[in-house]
Amino acid sequence: MAATDEGGQARRTQPAESAEPARPAVRIGSVSGSAIGIGDHNTVTNTNTGGAGQVSDPAQAELLAAVRALREDLARFVATDGTAVLDAELVAAEEEITTAGAAGPGRLARLRDALALAGGVAGTLASGVAVGQAVGAMLGG
Repeated sequence: MAATDEGGQARRTQPAESAEPARPAVRIGSVSGSAIGIGDHNTVTNTNTGGAGQVSDPAQAELLAAVRALREDLARFVATDGTAVLDAELVAAEEEITTAGAAGPGRLARLRDALALAGGVAGTLASGVAVGQAVGAMLGG
C-alpha cells in the first residue's frame, strides 16, 4: 500500500494485520453466454436460450421439421444408394439449420438433387413431399 507523509512524499505502509488470510483479487470485465459461480459451495446451472439451435425463420423451422420427419421415415426402408445420399444431405441440412439458423442456397440445391436421386421413395412419403415443397419454395421453383 502507498501513503503520503506530511511532506507529500510517498512511503510504503504495511497493511493492518488481519485474523483472516488475504484473498486474491478477481476482476471481471464482462461475461456473456456463460455462468459464473463465486464463493464456496456454490452450484452453477447455465441454460443457453439464444444463438445456435434457434431457428427464427418460420420457413426454416418448417424445413427442419420436415427434414427430421423424412429421416425418420427413411429409416423404415431398405437403404439404396439414392436413399443413402438423401439421408446424408438431410443430416447436413439439419446440422446447418440448427447451428447457423438456416440452410443456405447451396445446401438447399444439394438437398433438391438428393431428393431427385432418391426418386420414388421420397416422392411417396408425405415427409418427402414436404421437404421437396419447402426446398422448392426457398429456391424459388
